[in-house]
Amino acid sequence: VGMYAKCGSIECARQVFDKMPKRDVVAWTAMITGYVHHGNGEEALKLFMQMDKECMKPNEVTFISVLKACASIAAVEQGKQVHSHIIRSGFESDVYVGNTLVDMYAK
Repeated sequence: VGMYAKCGSIECARQVFDKMPKRDVVAWTAMITGYVHHGNGEEALKLFMQMDKECMKPNEVTFISVLKACASIAAVEQGKQVHSHIIRSGFESDVYVGNTLVDMYAK
């Protein structure tokens, strides 16, 4: 998934992702990050919501990508919800997450 996304083949990455019998946080994060890097913040947020519905716990890298997605589409309300999720997950003291939060709110 990550290789296809990094090479710009986001459709191929999604096909591989969708066919995975079991997805871990790395696969979810790679797909979300791929969408963000290719300018599709809305799809990244949709996938994050699906990840949450499937009870997959995000890590700090996931949160950073989702915050960047929020910033890229000026989704302040969703960003605030993600911020609450970060606090509940215990990542509020992570320096990289904190910097990305500042960046999101500044935009």
